[in-house]
Amino acid sequence: MTQEEATASAGVSEAEEVEASSGEGKKLSMEERQKKLEQLRAKMRSSARDNRASVVEESTKLKTSVRDAAKLERQRKLAETLRSQADAEARGEDAERAKNWEWTVEENDEWEKKLARKARRADFEFHDDAHAARRKYKKDIDRLKPDLEAYNRQKEIALGLAPGTLAKGGQGSSSGASSSALSTFDPSGGAGQLVPSDTARQLASESLYRDANSLLYADNKPSEDAIDRVVSKLNLDADKKRKFSRKRANEDEGDITYINERNRIFNKKIARYYDKYTTEIRNSFERGTAL
Repeated sequence: MTQEEATASAGVSEAEEVEASSGEGKKLSMEERQKKLEQLRAKMRSSARDNRASVVEESTKLKTSVRDAAKLERQRKLAETLRSQADAEARGEDAERAKNWEWTVEENDEWEKKLARKARRADFEFHDDAHAARRKYKKDIDRLKPDLEAYNRQKEIALGLAPGTLAKGGQGSSSGASSSALSTFDPSGGAGQLVPSDTARQLASESLYRDANSLLYADNKPSEDAIDRVVSKLNLDADKKRKFSRKRANEDEGDITYINERNRIFNKKIARYYDKYTTEIRNSFERGTAL
């Protein structure tokens, strides 16, 4: 059988099935047709109801803002806290003590330091210039991000250590790492250890540990990143000073003839049309020569 004959036979069989189904449809009685119509209408109502429910649910999700989500999160945490307290009381335990077992000693020390620092800085009143300068200095220190890697490289040369002894592995920020590096360094030399010369060590030591008797001055050239940090800090201070200044934006316009921003705009619109008629009258009132 060729492909055309197979296609023709398939078409004939489909036509026969359609005719058979149509013949069966003609044999349906009026009651059966009515029942089938009711089933279709019920299915349509069910699908419409489901679609409306999904639309309402999606609209509700879109209306839920970030504030509502945060509120729900706070309520969830409060419910968990109350549940843990109830469970601890049911077991006869102290709820606060059971909760403290979740924190390590280091985390507890950091938390206590944070609370103490917050208590010290809770005084926002102005006492004197020294107190204000100290608060400003503390805030600047908190934002300071020192380049520990460059400092450790200078320290390696000043102490006569091999390159990479302090700079690698956490950038040598902890005293424990520095002490271990000093104790494990072999000054007699070895494979892979390049000890700086005495001249380089002396110059690095004088440059790193300067005092009042040091003759080195203005020999440090900052990097581009350091310059960018200084510029960004100055721009931040200028921006804060501009935002929190007590000088009002409209003080240069002259006399204050308004009580709020809306009244200022209204007076400005009125002055645009009537100032040419009322300027002389107002000046006369101010001079006391009005008729």
